[in-house]
Amino acid sequence: MQFRGAFTALVTPFKNNQLDEDAYRRLIEWQLEQGIDGVVPCGTTGESATLTHEEHKRAISICVDQVKGRVPVIAGAGSNCTSEAVDLTRHAKDAGADAALLITPYYNKPTPEGLVTHFKTIAREVPIPFFIYNVPGRTSLNVLPGTVARIFNEVPEAIGIKEATGDLKQVTEVVEACGPDFIVLSGDDFTVLPLLCVGGHGVISVTSNIVPDMMHSLYSAYQNNNQEEAKRLHHKMAPLCRAMFLETNPIPVKTSLALMGRIELELRLPLVPMLEDSEGRLKDILQKYQLI
Repeated sequence: MQFRGAFTALVTPFKNNQLDEDAYRRLIEWQLEQGIDGVVPCGTTGESATLTHEEHKRAISICVDQVKGRVPVIAGAGSNCTSEAVDLTRHAKDAGADAALLITPYYNKPTPEGLVTHFKTIAREVPIPFFIYNVPGRTSLNVLPGTVARIFNEVPEAIGIKEATGDLKQVTEVVEACGPDFIVLSGDDFTVLPLLCVGGHGVISVTSNIVPDMMHSLYSAYQNNNQEEAKRLHHKMAPLCRAMFLETNPIPVKTSLALMGRIELELRLPLVPMLEDSEGRLKDILQKYQLI
């Protein structure tokens, strides 16, 4: 599998507080029809924090089954508890996921030594390729380039990172420290093109839930040395990317998909529907892009 390109951080559709399997399968199939390069179930956008472990595992199994090997599946499987991360990663591997996405332990804020040991332990128990997920805005922990390089050098299963800092200086240092074989994916839709320019390999995107073809086309244009087209798409998507963060992710993107008729709007507490003013602004933007 080539872990490069535009990957969608899939939402998890609910209906009556249960996983909506039919809507989930339809959403995944539509993503594939639109040319997406890969999918990521059960990440932040998939509301993994409020899924039971049974729901989490079921969502990954459904995703792998629906994709049927057509594109890579990078399964969210991290936790701030190492033993829970091992359990979720083991299931992801058994279900047939191509790689795992392992968030840095949140809340406990481990030292660099603790981080290295955390990832080494998961890899020893479940040898599957994985991406470090660095999102300090949610974890209160930033994995610095030196620590990333150490994990890459000491843990063969660590093949890349989802960098959601939005810090191009840090991304550049990661690329320098780890070399071209380490796969750097943007976790910040605003920096996809700049990250590609400094040696990145793609994106795990929120916005591609609603415009998978456009995000894929940006990556494809860059790879084909069509810089003007890549830049045009970067600026074209900028208002949509901003709209996906009018309120806490994934509230706006699930609202968008509901307005597009692809899922029912249902969020897990403590997430709640958008404020009326925010939703009005979101609708205006979606209408300008003829998405609704």
